[in-house]
Amino acid sequence: MLNKRISLIALGILSASQAMANDQAESKGFVEDSSLKVLLRNAYMNRDFKDGNADKSEWGQAAIGTFSSGFTQGTIGVGVDAFGLYALNLERSEDRSGAQGIDFFKKGDSGQPADDLAKAGAAVKFRLSSTTLTYGDQMPALPVLAYDNGRLLPESYTGTLITSKEIKGLQLDAGRFTAESRKSAEGRDSGGLKSINVLGGSYQFTEQFKAALYASDVEDVLKKQYVNANYVFPLAKDQSLTLDFNGYRTKLDDSYMRDVGATGDDNKIWSLAAIYATGPHSFTLGYQRSTGDSNLGYPYGGYQKDQNRVGDGGNTIYLANSYWSDFNAEDERSWQLGYGLDFSTFGVPGLSYNFAYVRGDNITTSTSTGGTEREIFNQFKYVVQSGPAKDLSVKLRSSILRVSQKSSEYNVGGNEVRVFVDYPINIF
Repeated sequence: MLNKRISLIALGILSASQAMANDQAESKGFVEDSSLKVLLRNAYMNRDFKDGNADKSEWGQAAIGTFSSGFTQGTIGVGVDAFGLYALNLERSEDRSGAQGIDFFKKGDSGQPADDLAKAGAAVKFRLSSTTLTYGDQMPALPVLAYDNGRLLPESYTGTLITSKEIKGLQLDAGRFTAESRKSAEGRDSGGLKSINVLGGSYQFTEQFKAALYASDVEDVLKKQYVNANYVFPLAKDQSLTLDFNGYRTKLDDSYMRDVGATGDDNKIWSLAAIYATGPHSFTLGYQRSTGDSNLGYPYGGYQKDQNRVGDGGNTIYLANSYWSDFNAEDERSWQLGYGLDFSTFGVPGLSYNFAYVRGDNITTSTSTGGTEREIFNQFKYVVQSGPAKDLSVKLRSSILRVSQKSSEYNVGGNEVRVFVDYPINIF
């Protein structure tokens, strides 16, 4: 039903607009528009768990190379995208590795994490006017299929994706992916995904208002729908108020429910964030609500071979209150107070700071109701502005998460530290 609605909306927009685009007409050629980039990443994550759980940490050095060609000239352009990934394990601790939420290096059958990882992928792409079809290994960034690039190496997916931007402000996406490459393991199909179909689009109605609708179907696991509405109210000079609504509805398949012992198949979760920006400051007030009869809450990401995970990408949670905890338990309500500061106004361009306090309650588990959790999040990020190290970034992030005894079946509290140093190099 949602897919039909998306199609009708798209047709209405297409028929109402005469502003046709043609990116292919601007093509400079396969070589002329090509680029080769390398990202050097040093990443460390430490989780000091509470309630008797063993501490976990991983540390690694990665090199992420990406090549993107231009399109050949003509009515239909042809191009190639490719990537090569390598990661070296700098900690190699059997005891401290293996946390699902860190997952830099997957443990083998021996219980030891991998010493290093190496993998590569490529895709061929075709463009007609402003519509592109890509087949092969990709890193999709859609609300219902968003690859995780928040660890040492990124996830990737193998399949077909069509993206159309024929109308100014309108993007339509449709795709089918049949393999998932886990971020912590080698191989093109290391995630256990059978297939996932995605469909949807976004439209910039005005300069201030944008909306999106998407749907996905993970074979033998779940069906998911997503809706977004974002409105920016310009206020005085250098001031604005942004309202951002995001919502998901998921319905689990019966076979998956049996496999993971789920007691219900339905979840609805939504968030509304209000962000007031004035000069270098931003203030966020957010509310998030999870309802439905599924004891899994909102399911996303991870790998089907891991319990309670569905294989649709580790960033497939476009919700306001997602930090260390996602505040996505069954029946959970959560509130956020956030603050951001851009230090460029104070003479330090490239330096930013973000803070958030989130509190969740009303959590239901198989043994209790009324559980709570709370998180204090802090992050400093600095991006070098000039010189030989231009664009090198250093990100220091910490979270303090505390979970009540009633919520212990759902989540585990602790103190988390993340240190990421990224150095992007443009070869050409």
